[in-house]
Amino acid sequence: MIDLHAKPIAITGASSGIGRATASACAQAGMYVAVMARRRDMLDELVDEIRGEGGRAIAFAGSVDDPDACARFIEASERELGPTHAVFANAGFGSYKTVLASSEAELRRMFEVNFWGSLNVINPALPGMLERGRGHVLMCSSCLSKLGVPFHAAYCATKACQDMFGRAMRHELSPRGVHVSTVHPIGTRTDFRDTARAHSGSTPAMDEQTQGPFVQPAETVADAVVRCLRQPRGEVWTSLSVRLAMAVALACPGLADWGLGRMARKKFERGDVQ
Repeated sequence: MIDLHAKPIAITGASSGIGRATASACAQAGMYVAVMARRRDMLDELVDEIRGEGGRAIAFAGSVDDPDACARFIEASERELGPTHAVFANAGFGSYKTVLASSEAELRRMFEVNFWGSLNVINPALPGMLERGRGHVLMCSSCLSKLGVPFHAAYCATKACQDMFGRAMRHELSPRGVHVSTVHPIGTRTDFRDTARAHSGSTPAMDEQTQGPFVQPAETVADAVVRCLRQPRGEVWTSLSVRLAMAVALACPGLADWGLGRMARKKFERGDVQ
């Protein structure tokens, strides 16, 4: 078990959702928290809340698709809070479109934010971790990293990239004292859907699954991240049933394709997608 008290963590995508909930949970666990997102006003509110409860936190406004901004974020975190113990690459967004309806610019943008944005914030933090022989890298992947779901191809692909890079890095960095974990949430009750709707256009399907067994509060994911920080492990799942379902889908690709095909046909018939 790792004592998290006074250990700094840098979190991207922290203005709302999983990132914000994780920042609060880490602060409650005694960690010093540096948060980054594009919306400075929401970051300032979060930092004020953490400081109001006796914690230490700083805010940095920037976009993860800017490597220089990410480097400055890590520099600011270490200057104000001390050597980085952990980085949680959490920033990302999704959309609801067929592959043919997605422009090349849209696809590239999602990879720049979801995948390259993770590496942009991890890379400047790693040299210090390796020099000290300790640290923890976390990437917020998804349960969909294991499966190519219709109308979410780009999102699934970016999350699979995080998953595969995270697994490889785990074994590359473990001998040098740095833990690497991938986080695989299911649907969360956050503004993620609002962002996806903005990138996809308003569709009935984007309003589905706001409640139910496959949707969790962001705090559930945040608590799982804190447990992983205390006792590192390779993959963090917040739903055993979904994890088992993904295992069955990987073991039985024909069955998975039947189910995905049936789902896609129904959505086309309802006119949810074009």
